[in-house]
Amino acid sequence: MNEALLERLKAFLHREDHKTLVGTPASQEEIVTAQQRLNVIFHEDYLRFIRTFGGAYAGLAIHAFSNGSSLGKETVVELTLEFREQFNEPPFEEVLRTGYVISMDGSGDPIIINPAGQVVICYHDTGEIKPLADSFEELIEDHFYEW
Repeated sequence: MNEALLERLKAFLHREDHKTLVGTPASQEEIVTAQQRLNVIFHEDYLRFIRTFGGAYAGLAIHAFSNGSSLGKETVVELTLEFREQFNEPPFEEVLRTGYVISMDGSGDPIIINPAGQVVICYHDTGEIKPLADSFEELIEDHFYEW
């Protein structure tokens, strides 16, 4: 994740009136345990984000292990395992088995980072898988703005 974007996020999330939007930074132990449990490798941009902010708001709710209280308590592990159980058949089975759920849209559709680091959304009503961004960094660049 580029430094300019990281600094914008820090300035926004570390404001006194935004305490509920930022969680507790992820520990190495949490990261290793989660990757083993999900059988995935977290992409470096996502790792940098969760090591800095935990689960936090960045234009959309990005889940980690300890999220800001405005985001809900679901961890990346819980979300991923829940969606893997719920959608264990094509067309979503492969992307959920090999990726991890970092967020949801307003309709409850999972937003997933795949092994290539691309961000996709799975529309459960239509069975479509659509790309949202080529990377986690691009996803944040496209969605984050300061208010």
